[in-house]
Amino acid sequence: MKRYEPSRTTLAAVIAGVTLFAPVALGGDEPQVEALVAECLEELARHRELDELRAPSAREASRARLHADRDLALNRLVKRALLDTEQRWAQSAASPDIVRLGAFQDDGPGESGIVHQASIDHDGDGVTDEGDLARAAQNPIADLISIPFQNNTNIDFGGLNHEQNVLNIQPVVPFNLNEDWNLITRTIIPVIYQPAAFAGDDHDFGLGDIQFTAFLAPTKTFGGWLIGGGPVLRFPTATDERLGARKWAVGPSAVVIKIEGPWVIGSLFQQVWSVAGSGDGNVSEFLWQPFINYNIPDGGGWYLTTSPIITANWQADDSDDRWTVPLGGGVGRVFRIGSQPVNCSFQGFYNVEKPDVVGDWTLRFQVQLLFPR
Repeated sequence: MKRYEPSRTTLAAVIAGVTLFAPVALGGDEPQVEALVAECLEELARHRELDELRAPSAREASRARLHADRDLALNRLVKRALLDTEQRWAQSAASPDIVRLGAFQDDGPGESGIVHQASIDHDGDGVTDEGDLARAAQNPIADLISIPFQNNTNIDFGGLNHEQNVLNIQPVVPFNLNEDWNLITRTIIPVIYQPAAFAGDDHDFGLGDIQFTAFLAPTKTFGGWLIGGGPVLRFPTATDERLGARKWAVGPSAVVIKIEGPWVIGSLFQQVWSVAGSGDGNVSEFLWQPFINYNIPDGGGWYLTTSPIITANWQADDSDDRWTVPLGGGVGRVFRIGSQPVNCSFQGFYNVEKPDVVGDWTLRFQVQLLFPR
């Protein structure tokens, strides 16, 4: 029976498959991968020896030399592929080279409950996975540095039904305290355009009251949920009395999140009370922001989202002016401008409950710069 002789094309395909897919199939077992590649290389060497024995003529000898040169180039390609594979193993073993995006998932029943953070290998060109970045950007306590620019346009605001515009600049900076705890800081810097309230009144433009929140978040899940909490501090930084309360205010804030497959759902809560300041009256304000995000599988970073901001002013003179309850949603996408990951979203909300001075509709457009570590 004639012995089967694999061709060089077959061997090249086998080697390429081994270097590309064996690290996954064998669970990163480097010795097994090297053994498979070495066996293929030995087979190539045997082919060269057969070529030399089968070269009685100058033409066949020339063909044998051509095959040898081709085998040499193939050997160099395989060695380069092996080097790339070793570098990938080294990166997966060294935590400084891993982007920790906080796209957490529960270990499931019977497991340790330790949080899994989405890890993405990255190189100099900033290549990352848009799906994982989107889930991290949607997580208020993700281990991800970001700078959101969130613009809110309130239509038909005030007595003259003009537009109010609030641009919130919200840098988010996380700190890894240890393997069990993260501290995520979020600062909200509002830049406000306040239209005239009545005929003959002037509009105002300037800085509002800056707010700082520090979330202390364990890296473990609780029944599949991530939690975080900490203090809220509001500073009387408004450049005009119509742009802020001119009060120092403090209070608690908490967040709960669950990430399962393409879904990111959760809620953020806070309550602040004034403690000092020169402004008239006291401050007692409640905020609840539920959020639901569906990341479209294989959608190139596109997602559907809703994250209304529901507020209550407990100091309102009229109970009808206490609540603002918007309903709505929109769409967003994570993409790259050059090597810079960017998250953009647009949402529209109808206010089903609101004070008289607030209009029926709010439009929100956000551009968020992401900085994976």
